Amino acid sequence: MAETLKKAPNNLFSQKRQENVEADDVTRALPHAVGPEKSLLSTMLQDPQEYIGLAVEEQLTAAHFYLPGHSTLFGFLIDLFEAGNEVELVSLVQRLLDKGLLERVGGPGYLTELYTYAPSPGHFRHHLSHVKDKFTLRAIIRSSNEAVAMAYEAPDEVPELLDSVEQNILSIRESAETTQAQTMKQTVEEVMRNFQMLLSKEKLSAGLSTGFEELDRKSGGLKAGEMFVIAARPSMGKTSFMMNIVENVCLDQGKPCMVFSCEMSSAQLVQRLLFARAKFAVSQLSRGYSPKKQELERVRNASMQIVDSKLFIDDTAGISINELRAKARRKKRDENIEFIAIDYLQLMKSRTKQAENSREREIAEISGGIKALAKELNIPILILAQLNRGPEGRTGKSLGVPRMSDLRESGSIEQDADLVGLLYRNKYYAENEEERAALEGKAELVLAKNRNGETGSIPLTFVEEVMRFETGPPAEEQD
Repeated sequence: MAETLKKAPNNLFSQKRQENVEADDVTRALPHAVGPEKSLLSTMLQDPQEYIGLAVEEQLTAAHFYLPGHSTLFGFLIDLFEAGNEVELVSLVQRLLDKGLLERVGGPGYLTELYTYAPSPGHFRHHLSHVKDKFTLRAIIRSSNEAVAMAYEAPDEVPELLDSVEQNILSIRESAETTQAQTMKQTVEEVMRNFQMLLSKEKLSAGLSTGFEELDRKSGGLKAGEMFVIAARPSMGKTSFMMNIVENVCLDQGKPCMVFSCEMSSAQLVQRLLFARAKFAVSQLSRGYSPKKQELERVRNASMQIVDSKLFIDDTAGISINELRAKARRKKRDENIEFIAIDYLQLMKSRTKQAENSREREIAEISGGIKALAKELNIPILILAQLNRGPEGRTGKSLGVPRMSDLRESGSIEQDADLVGLLYRNKYYAENEEERAALEGKAELVLAKNRNGETGSIPLTFVEEVMRFETGPPAEEQD
């Protein structure tokens, strides 16, 4: 009993201290750096052309400023700068007065004080980093408070809450990082390194090989930062073509890859990959076929190669672009993935308010987000897309032949893509058995857009039993 009484005051003191901490958190001002904010504005007022331009380059925004008056003034300076108007104190006061903003920024006296505040513009970058750091801290606090509130309000929606919190934190990191442009020297050196490798035959293309020689020749391979769209009507073999490329990049070249599948489960994708690699038609087992020893050995070897590979599959249905971006960033950080494949674009979602009432806007946001992700992670991204019914509506020799304009729901896909390949098989449109037999195995990929190379038709062979595409036309055509 005595021991309990001895402990009680300490416990009471700890409880009281926790209450005081919580009270302090409520009344404590958010992190800020008013002095550096004044210094930035002062430097921009003294030398607008140099330092407003530098602020834009460093991605400084009005939201970075803690004081509303500073935020308003900075936004006004940016508007003047972008409009090409002169920025000097007297005309600035008059412009602010005309707009009814003079008192909001502190009046003419405060503007005069700002103008003479910074002793030297040499501290501009140093003060800018202070302002950005404080903004990041405020964003973390706000995001954390929102997370706490949501955790109390929606305790049963844990997975959705976790995704939302993670996206908010990742968006803070994204806004805090300023991407510095390469110098011309660095850019030229990179181009010359690729040129030297091509001259020395170290690799056949500037990017990752797809495994299809003619496609590699035309496209230069899967290059970092590029978005490659493979589009087709249903049942043309889009997923098989994608997994054939994944097989080549991940298993043959040993590159870590990630596949996002909105339509098929990870087990279905792995089954396709395994039996396509083993070149074994698993469908024949349902007809009572007994595999030969060498066939079983091929299946076993293929399974071991897949197990040992760095292939990561996410089969979240209807994944949002923000969720995909977050997962891809983590895999890039943890596993250094070098290639992403997505099946397929129209099954993805965008959660923004602008996309709620417009499917075209939603597709545009997803397409733009994928292109931005490819540049951010500096890796190629292959994404499948669905075509509309245009190919079926054509007649004669054009029946079934796809065009880039057939891309469903948004022209932004062809705008964002660096390469667009249109996949089709003539057999699908055959009118009778004789014609279908003549077109057996024949497939074609029309490279309709290639931002950095030639376009044209690429003949392929589709081995339907093992769901596998191969380079070149069927053997009888080659003969």
